[in-house]
Amino acid sequence: MQLRLDALDAHLTKGLAGLYVVYGDEHLLAQEACDRIRAAARAAGFTERNVFTVERGFDWSSLLGATQSMSLFGERQLIELRIPSGKPGKEGADALKMLAAADNPDVLTLVTLPRLDAATQKSAWFTALAERGVSLRIDPVERAQLPNWVSQRLSLQGQRVAPGEEGRRALQFVAERVEGNLLAAHQEIQKLGLLYPQGVLTFEQVHDAVLNVARYDVFKLNEAMLAGDVGRLSRMIEGLKGEGEAAVLVLWALTEELRTLLKIKRGAAAGKPLAMLLRENRVWGPRERLVGPALSRVTEPLLEEGLALAAALDRQVKGLAGTAPGSRRRTALPPDPWDGLFELAALVASPGKRGAARPGGA
Repeated sequence: MQLRLDALDAHLTKGLAGLYVVYGDEHLLAQEACDRIRAAARAAGFTERNVFTVERGFDWSSLLGATQSMSLFGERQLIELRIPSGKPGKEGADALKMLAAADNPDVLTLVTLPRLDAATQKSAWFTALAERGVSLRIDPVERAQLPNWVSQRLSLQGQRVAPGEEGRRALQFVAERVEGNLLAAHQEIQKLGLLYPQGVLTFEQVHDAVLNVARYDVFKLNEAMLAGDVGRLSRMIEGLKGEGEAAVLVLWALTEELRTLLKIKRGAAAGKPLAMLLRENRVWGPRERLVGPALSRVTEPLLEEGLALAAALDRQVKGLAGTAPGSRRRTALPPDPWDGLFELAALVASPGKRGAARPGGA
C-alpha cells in the first residue's frame, strides 16, 4: 500500500503494519518518518531493535534468520534494513521477496532505500514489498513549496510570520537562504524557536537570525533559467561559484537545456504536439511545466545564438582563446567565465535584458 507522508501519523494511530518501506533522497523527511514509525513500534511493544546495512558481501541469510527467530527474552522486535545503494542484487532480491512473504506478528520490518528510478519501482522485489507492506515515497520539497513548508514548521513550534507582505518577504528570505538544503532549513527554524518566544516573528528578526546556508544544485539552475527568475539565477550562479563547483559542469547543464529547447522549438514548428516532444526529449517533473513558458520567450535564432555563446564559453573555461569555429558572436567574453554563464542562462530567462551585468557579480 502506498501511503502519503502527510497521512503517516493518522495511519500509525490506527495500528501498525508488519512491514514499512521508506524511500527517497530527502534525508530529513525520511529520517522523521522513520522516527515516527520507530516510536509507534516501541509503544506497541516492539522493544528490541536490530539494524542491518546492506554492503558488499552482505549475508542475507542472517537477515532472514532474524525475521524468523524469537527473542531470547520474548520481546517483539523491530528489524531495520538499510539499502543505501538501492540495488540489492539477485540474492538480495530473492531474500526481499521472502521477507515480504513472511508473516511473523512479533517482528516489524522497516526497509529504507534512496530515491528509486521507475524501473526499480517496477521490479519484482520492490513490488512484493510495496504490496505486502506500507510504502512511503519521500519527495523533495520543491522551491515553490518551500515558503509554505517553512511556515508550517514554524507553526509546530508556536511561531508565525507577520501577516501580509512582511510575512511573505520573511518566508521568501528563509527559502532563498536555505534552498536545496532542507536539513539546514530545519536547523534555522529551530534556531528561531530558541531565539524568540512563541508568537509573531518580524522580518527583521528572521533576517538577523537566518544564515545563508543554501546548497545549490547545478540542475536546479536550469529550473531557474526556464522559470525566468533572474534574481534566483544570479544567487545560484554566485552560490555555485562560492561552493567551488566546476564551471564546465554548469556550462554542460545549461548547454544541454538549450539544445533541448531548440529541439522542442523546431519540433513544435513542424507541427508535433508539445506533450509528445516533452516525452521524446525526456522532460518531466518541474521542468515539464516550465518549458512551455520558456519557449514562448525565445526564438530559434536566439537559441542558436546561445549555443554559439556556449561554444565560446567552453573554450574559455578550458583556457582556450577566441570563439568556437563558425560562431557569429562577438569574440569578447566577460573576463570571469561565471559572468558568461549568467549571460548564457539569462538569454533564456530574460531575453529582453540580455547583456546585463550579473547582479552581485564582479
